[in-house]
Amino acid sequence: MTNRRTPTGAAVLQPDVTYAITEAVIDELADHGFGRLSMEAVAKRAGVGKSALYRRWRSKDEMIGAVIAEFSLARAVDPDTGSLRGDIRASLEALYGWITHPRFSRIFPGLIAEGRRNPAMAEFARETIGEPRRAISRAVFTRAIERGEIPADTDLEMALDIGAGIVYWRLIVRGAPAEEGYLDKVTDLVVRALKS
Repeated sequence: MTNRRTPTGAAVLQPDVTYAITEAVIDELADHGFGRLSMEAVAKRAGVGKSALYRRWRSKDEMIGAVIAEFSLARAVDPDTGSLRGDIRASLEALYGWITHPRFSRIFPGLIAEGRRNPAMAEFARETIGEPRRAISRAVFTRAIERGEIPADTDLEMALDIGAGIVYWRLIVRGAPAEEGYLDKVTDLVVRALKS
């Protein structure tokens, strides 16, 4: 998969049309999933011709990947609150908002499943969603090391997995609700783990 195509010749990509298409992709994924999404259905929902989609992406998979990546990266944060606890809490809040988003929460499990069936989609998701989101979050722990809040030899890859893994497991795998104060408890657990 590749990134969005650059228009050639007289083709000019209108931002309002692109927005309508991306919203239609998200709605179609939420309503019908990856397997049943079609370019025709997206075009109809967006009120455009199929050619408008193909001016932006070469295939259904490329379109889906690009739209989900854009949606996901827009919800990644680098809070820089001045403390490890504040940064982790803000990062977990953003993560929670991303995976519980009313539409995306219906897409996320299908994205994981599609990645198991479609190695190209899995690699695209790693490159355009996973790694960029992890790079943003990595700054939280780098600053904490610089402030002396956690040891210099902290395994940053493991640190990145701890809080996100806990929240993902509860909300996505178990399908359990997050009670009041849940993110504070996860934050305290992660901070204790990293400082020990």
